[in-house]
Amino acid sequence: MTQTLPSAPVHPTPEWARPEKSLLLPAFWVVLMLITGGAVRLGLFVRDSFAAYPTATLLALVLFGLYAVPFCMFVAALDYLEREPPLLLATAFAWGGLVATSISIRGNAAVHNLVAKLASPGLAAEWGSALAGPTVEEIAKALGIVAVVLVARAQVNSVLDGVVYGSLVGLGFQVVEDVVYAVNAVAVAGRGDQVAPVVATFLLRGFLAGLWSHTLFGALAGAGIGYLAVRTERSLFVRVAVAVLAVLGAMGIHFLWNSPLLSLGGGAGIFGDLFVKGIPPLLVILLLVRGVRHREADYYMSQLAALGDRRIATEDELRVLGHGHLRAGARRYAYGRGGVRARRAVRRLQRAQARLAVELSRGAGLPNPAATIAPPVLDTAPDPEAPVAVGVARVPEGLTYAPILGGPAAVRWRDRVLVERGRMLALGHPEATAPLNRTGSVRRVVGGIAVFLTAMIAVGLSLIALGAS
Repeated sequence: MTQTLPSAPVHPTPEWARPEKSLLLPAFWVVLMLITGGAVRLGLFVRDSFAAYPTATLLALVLFGLYAVPFCMFVAALDYLEREPPLLLATAFAWGGLVATSISIRGNAAVHNLVAKLASPGLAAEWGSALAGPTVEEIAKALGIVAVVLVARAQVNSVLDGVVYGSLVGLGFQVVEDVVYAVNAVAVAGRGDQVAPVVATFLLRGFLAGLWSHTLFGALAGAGIGYLAVRTERSLFVRVAVAVLAVLGAMGIHFLWNSPLLSLGGGAGIFGDLFVKGIPPLLVILLLVRGVRHREADYYMSQLAALGDRRIATEDELRVLGHGHLRAGARRYAYGRGGVRARRAVRRLQRAQARLAVELSRGAGLPNPAATIAPPVLDTAPDPEAPVAVGVARVPEGLTYAPILGGPAAVRWRDRVLVERGRMLALGHPEATAPLNRTGSVRRVVGGIAVFLTAMIAVGLSLIALGAS
């Protein structure tokens, strides 16, 4: 199998950026101190809120805490082929929720006061959020993405990594900010410890504004900063320009969302903001993320394709493995043919293939003589539910195996792929693919759009009924 390898999104990591060096970096201790200080400030706010409005505060924490779970799962799954360390993902979320919010609370107030003094209180009331939010908040969040790069440079090796960490910084900011807004809404309502303002805030800022709010702003800025960090084949000027434009783009979308521009006002304004100010930027950023994901998938799939071994991955499996909806389709197809065990076998094979591709990329250019050892050869069909014993296999006399590039981890995952392949063969399901069904794909997309629009309209009507207009 001959294939031209795409340009690699993964670049050599400098010695100072190795994971074991993180504790020696001043940036690590600065980030730790800032997160600790932010946690203390948030703890004091929650304590005071509980003292004044215990029921409303608890409901706000529960609602927005649960709200964050599917977003976290979606963002973490963006980079299926090279999962990011949970601790680093939590650090990005904590920066957004604890550090960026702490900076923004005081910074936003300062910008509002400055506009009121230099212009007028009316202008500050109308345009203050549009001026303060994009500048103070986006800069504070962008600093969090930069901090992740400085602390764990070895983990940021593609533009998609920047998207993931930027999204989580934005999500952390969004969740904590929404809790603060919900509690403040209770105070402004002046009706005591009531939950209606919390529910209204949850519907407005969670469902209607949440899909194209700080998470997406952070994703755009993260893509630019990731480009700056990893695309070292480009000139420094180009990389800095891309990063600056990405951050400015996030600021611009944030400005449009916060400004009174294009707002219809009244109850209809909810839907005007939704369709005019929200959906177009959402589509643009989703297309950007899609392009970044496909580029990274092409690179990693080329690592498996270069082995030229159909036992590792067939051509159809390479096509499927690089796309989330095709991976899911292959698992559904396996379930239809062989039930739960077949679906699990396909999932395990896909996971092993992905890990092997990553390990091969990390060892690019490093020949591993040990990889010429024969792969596991199964004397009999394995029990699909038996534990995996990677690296334990009979080596037939005189049999050699095409050498691979990489370290011992690549050899272990190569063996794991072959063991999982044996499990699938034992189930009568030799390939982790599914027949192409364009009609079904179109039907799912149309159905998803219909559900989305219905949910948005229902939420908007609920807000109008609650008096949020």
